[in-house]
Amino acid sequence: MEGWPWLETRQRVRRRRSPENVGTLGSQPWGNDVTNPVKVSIIVPLYNKTACVERALASIAGQTFRDYEAIVVDDGSTDDGPAKVARWRDGRFRLLRQANAGPGAARNRGVREARGELIAFLDADDEWLPDFLTASLQAFEHHGPKVAAVTSGYFEWPAQISREPMWRRRGLAPGIHRLTPSTSPILVIYMLAYMCPWSTVVRADVIRRLGGFFEQEHCLYGEDAYLFLKVLCNYAVAFNLAPLVRFHTECSQLSRNLGRARPVDPFFRYPEQIEASCPRELLGLLREVMAIRALRTACMLGYWGQWRQARALRTQFQTAHAWRFSAFFPAVVCSTPLGKWLGSGWRILGQIFSAKPGRDAAGVGRRSWQT
Repeated sequence: MEGWPWLETRQRVRRRRSPENVGTLGSQPWGNDVTNPVKVSIIVPLYNKTACVERALASIAGQTFRDYEAIVVDDGSTDDGPAKVARWRDGRFRLLRQANAGPGAARNRGVREARGELIAFLDADDEWLPDFLTASLQAFEHHGPKVAAVTSGYFEWPAQISREPMWRRRGLAPGIHRLTPSTSPILVIYMLAYMCPWSTVVRADVIRRLGGFFEQEHCLYGEDAYLFLKVLCNYAVAFNLAPLVRFHTECSQLSRNLGRARPVDPFFRYPEQIEASCPRELLGLLREVMAIRALRTACMLGYWGQWRQARALRTQFQTAHAWRFSAFFPAVVCSTPLGKWLGSGWRILGQIFSAKPGRDAAGVGRRSWQT
């Protein structure tokens, strides 16, 4: 693991290729437009974020790195957010429109239209600090072509909390990370949770080679983890833990108790696609990672009374060593009718004592696309 000695002080301010996975998730072929190329294509999926989208655009316009295009993909918004984008006076910004299809489809549409060598993603309710792109490109230049993606740290906003200490406690370190058969599956879980679209820049050819974000079934949850798990299995990535993004919670349903179970990750519904993209030597590690995520998801399902689904998921992805993981015995309980009653009791206590909102199974909030 290599450090980032070149990272400027100012940042503190704030497979093996599988043919079946190449460009198959989009409804159209991946673009390859080399006319008037730019270094970075920025893709902003937009769905009913009129209160926040101008802030996101302003953070793009304020970047110290200037060689970019910004593609806003309106995913069938019913508010005036797209009109605000259309009025934005900057020739590097353009607006695409499509019928509502979900965040994966919106990002994939942007990727098809992108002309950049690198692709950055920003959600319409978040914002980058001015040096986000500069720091990301410095990382690519420093580490060279062996790195497929760069992910930076973030502040939770408006609480103004840097999450760098949390990720360090979980074992993440700045520098290059490449999975090996001896990598801890728990560490992989945290790496996957850390790689969020709004804080990650990826090489365009990598995204296209791996088939892009999951967009089937109007997927609203886990479409990004589906892609980033493939990236981790096949390439080296670089992490910068210094916060360079403001991750806003006030405009979305991030980390809120929605009164129902969140959707199950698409890589549980199509595990064969993930395994097909994974190098043979990492299949054992991948199955351990999937087993841990399945255990945690089973706990969530049982909490919301879906104990039969919890049992089926836990059984399908169980491995010989699953009992060693901390979520194993809670998942076993949640896979029985007892889990339903325990979850109901816990929700009642939460209402009484105003418990904090629930978080994603990996310990980091994930957004529901339609709010």
